[in-house]
Amino acid sequence: MNLQDRLVIVTGASSGIGLATARLLAKQGAKLALVSRSKGELEQLSDDLPGSLAVPADMTRIYDIESMIRRTMEHFGRIDVLMNCAGQGYDAPVEKTNIDTFHHIFDLDVVGPVVAMELVIPIMRNQGGGTIVNVSSGTALMYLPYNGAYSALKRALANISLTAREELKKDNIVVSVVYPYMTLTNFEKNTIKDAVPEGGEQDGGPPFPADTAEYVAQKILEGIESGEAEIFAHDWMKKRADANP
Repeated sequence: MNLQDRLVIVTGASSGIGLATARLLAKQGAKLALVSRSKGELEQLSDDLPGSLAVPADMTRIYDIESMIRRTMEHFGRIDVLMNCAGQGYDAPVEKTNIDTFHHIFDLDVVGPVVAMELVIPIMRNQGGGTIVNVSSGTALMYLPYNGAYSALKRALANISLTAREELKKDNIVVSVVYPYMTLTNFEKNTIKDAVPEGGEQDGGPPFPADTAEYVAQKILEGIESGEAEIFAHDWMKKRADANP
């Protein structure tokens, strides 16, 4: 897909991968609906990216998502790409997983993207097609201690995305999944942690250096342009996926 003058919704646009992707897509000529809970940061970003619209929304609230889609359509009149990037991490042993926290992360990392998909699919179908990109996680391809809840939800997001891809082929709607590796953002700082032993998250250490948000944004752009089903930050991650069907 050529992004010149295409309307792209970017959730989680105020920081990290979402912010880097919004800036990169703007350079490609895309028009942007910028979504996050951070109204002030969104409005400042919108000022920096001509033709964009700040749409504050909490992606755990269905009403907010509905309002966000409605405002986007009222302002731009179309939606060509939905990029679900908003999310939060959760580290805890399975035995000590806080169910209330699990529900919250589930609402943000899985339900919110699915609701947004449900709302944009009829719009894209009426337009003759569109693209949906859901940001999963490399952890969805692994079995890491203290990461069971989060990785399970990110795998769920990947599976429902790839199922939707098959269902929507006839409508010319392309659904793709992106699997970032460790990324140099505030994600880890904002991750909720329950009963994780000191230093437990670092057991064994990461096998490769962390990526920049800009690197992941470039991968997302390549995925939008190519329409590939799965976009991996690194080739070794694809080998993990093949080994764990």
